[in-house]
Amino acid sequence: MRKMDAIMAYNQEFVKKKEYEEYLTTRFPDKRMVIVTCMDARLTELLPRAMNLKNGDAKIIKNAGAILTSPFGNIMRSILIALYELNADEVFIVGHHECGMTGIDPNNIVAHMEARGIQDHVIHTLRHSGINLNRWLTGFDSVRESVENSVDIVRNHPLLPPNTPVHGLIIHPETGELEMVTDGYRHLESRG
Repeated sequence: MRKMDAIMAYNQEFVKKKEYEEYLTTRFPDKRMVIVTCMDARLTELLPRAMNLKNGDAKIIKNAGAILTSPFGNIMRSILIALYELNADEVFIVGHHECGMTGIDPNNIVAHMEARGIQDHVIHTLRHSGINLNRWLTGFDSVRESVENSVDIVRNHPLLPPNTPVHGLIIHPETGELEMVTDGYRHLESRG
């Protein structure tokens, strides 16, 4: 059975048996948190459990590496929407050890694109149209530095509500142990 067919068959039974009822909540995060984390499959259930979160407690935004690359990109837009429209009042950037974005080589990604059918002229056109593929596809060398950088982008955003705590954490993808990188409360206190 194809993946989509299996999903649709399962979903029909899920709805028919009203299994959704245990997940009912509002669109507003009960713990008033927005979390940016990695899309790593190991974190799907582990991260919420390690942070004592249940369905409806937090807005969780995922991408490759929990990286904010642009202060006016879609990740920051989502954070601001969560803060201004969905009643979140704290931000957590949560990277993880053993991240696939650590030391990733953009040239290897482009080679994989070409191996899967993207033609050379497409890559050439993008590179000569002002798209810096190497920068766009680059990961990081240190998860700690990556978390610190993402926290700085959020903290220094001109549209961030004043006095919003922005925390940085690293989670271990096997044990769920959290390591504090930067404490948003302490940062706000130090600013006076």
